[in-house]
Amino acid sequence: MDHDYAEKLIRGRRATRAFRPEPVPDETLRAVFSLAGAAPSNSNAQPWRVEVVGGERRERLAEALVAAHAEQRMTADFPYREEMYAPVHQERRAEFGAGLYGALGIGPEDHAARSAYDAESLRFYGAPHAAFLFVTGDGGPRLAADVGAYMQTLLLAMAAYGVASCPQGLLSFYADTVRAELGVTEGKLLVGVSFGYADESAPVNHVASGRAPLAATTSFHA
Repeated sequence: MDHDYAEKLIRGRRATRAFRPEPVPDETLRAVFSLAGAAPSNSNAQPWRVEVVGGERRERLAEALVAAHAEQRMTADFPYREEMYAPVHQERRAEFGAGLYGALGIGPEDHAARSAYDAESLRFYGAPHAAFLFVTGDGGPRLAADVGAYMQTLLLAMAAYGVASCPQGLLSFYADTVRAELGVTEGKLLVGVSFGYADESAPVNHVASGRAPLAATTSFHA
């Protein structure tokens, strides 16, 4: 097994927040999403439904999302609460946020600039494509876990093909808007993924987020 390749692929994948405008070729799109379909799934149920947008449809959806955000028409299929994070999670989030907004030149107390940047992220950080991952069936947590496994497989498939990506929880906060624009009639929206080719000149794409040491998250029993 090529351990160096595995290390490079997994550790080299990162969230990209500035993209070049050129689209991913159709053959690459189909190869990536075909590969993602090999993701593990309990009892092989494959409870994911994936909607991929680009071109004019992407432009219309971005405008609809920005409008929904401005009008506070939030419709999240999976409820979000700040209280779901434990103190250690909050510490990690704060550290990451300081690095991200620092790279953007946004100060820690500049809440207006942070809010404006978050709203602009609904334009997919300039990415030419976005994928929306829905959980079918009853949309419960066990099925959502399978879609989470699909998402990670998708992100790694993209990385293997040289395609940059950014999973965005905020995109899922406007599920009804996405459904209406794309004509989706089944499933609960778990997450959106913006993707394309990275703008390597953008400072935000060089923000490195660390990970907890192995001992902090994993125990080995023998």
